[in-house]
Amino acid sequence: MMNNVSVLNVKLHEEIIGTITILPNDRSIFAFSEQYIENQQRNILSLSFKDEFGELITNQPATGPNLLPFFSNLLPEGALRDYLAERAGIKQVRELALLQILGQDLPGAITIEPFESGACSGAIKDEGKDEGEQRKENPLKFSLAGVQLKFSAYKNKGKNGGLTIPINGVGGSWIAKLPSCKFDNVPENEFSFMHIAKTIGIDVPEIDLISLDKIDNLPQVLGNLRGDKAFIIQRFDRSKNGAIHIEDFAQIFAIYPSQKYQKASYRNIANVLGIETEQKDIAEFIRRLVFSTLIGNNDMHLKNWSLIYYDKKNASLSPAYDLLSTIAYFPDETMALKYARTNKMAELNLEELSYLADKAKLPEKLVLDSAKQTVCNFIEVWAKEKNNLFLSKTIIKKIDEHIKTLAIIKEI
Repeated sequence: MMNNVSVLNVKLHEEIIGTITILPNDRSIFAFSEQYIENQQRNILSLSFKDEFGELITNQPATGPNLLPFFSNLLPEGALRDYLAERAGIKQVRELALLQILGQDLPGAITIEPFESGACSGAIKDEGKDEGEQRKENPLKFSLAGVQLKFSAYKNKGKNGGLTIPINGVGGSWIAKLPSCKFDNVPENEFSFMHIAKTIGIDVPEIDLISLDKIDNLPQVLGNLRGDKAFIIQRFDRSKNGAIHIEDFAQIFAIYPSQKYQKASYRNIANVLGIETEQKDIAEFIRRLVFSTLIGNNDMHLKNWSLIYYDKKNASLSPAYDLLSTIAYFPDETMALKYARTNKMAELNLEELSYLADKAKLPEKLVLDSAKQTVCNFIEVWAKEKNNLFLSKTIIKKIDEHIKTLAIIKEI
């Protein structure tokens, strides 16, 4: 890496709000602009940059090679990150380089760009790579945060539907999630349970299940995919008026992606919602928490919950995503996080929810009524719909057996 100090602009809703200064040895430091600091009507970047009095935290530490958690959580993880880094000709640990490369199509209303033309060439050049190797084709085609192979795309007009991946890999108001290389029929699983979630009143964006051959410009992917369909979901961070800002709870709690199963609980998430959002968001949170328990979704970690800023300043719970039954693939009857005192699905009951409500300072009646209604709605819809969806008999049997173990079912 070159030793010159370079600078990246951080933009929020197309306005520069700060800079990331690139230091030697893959270190960097983020600083807000004076204009952003002095603006008392500023658009919010993240709750993680607010102190206990609601004031902006302006002094940030230098970090490296990882970025600050807020920025680190904008990047893909695992095999998806490895794939992107290989295509871009850089090492996967170099978050600063990845952020610059992917900076035009990040989740939310954040964009990253060079402070001036060519200023950041030192940030992305990797030792031992020549210039040709640095320019691998279209690394942006898998730019969204997360582990699963997915990409942003445009929906085709006309009755045949389908998606088109932008040639340059940037843009699109839909997300297409490809089949897994390890597990069968994951898109079908997610589509089915997202459909059930929507049916029982959970806030779910527009979704569909399409054949892979309906996706134009589909790039070469990792491994052999176990299925021929993709789950597609409309991006709730995009609108006709531009990007809508979002942040997940790993960003909110300033936790790195590798710690998304640690450091916090659903009670902690509930506490933030109680402070920052309205009662409808609290009710929605309880619906999703109970629903995930009912379907055996043991992967609802911190990155699977997000806040959205429709007016750029005030938080709401974002629409739902990543609702699927995971116990068919990972037969573990514990949740990704603790509810309040326990993480065992079988032990979630009205008493545990009352305790959560008390500790998170939420209205107990709202919490319990939301939970009871979710259970009743689910039992009714599941009985009617389970054999009409894209679910194997194995998964249906697994859910039926799982439901019988749940205390919250027996109480209602």
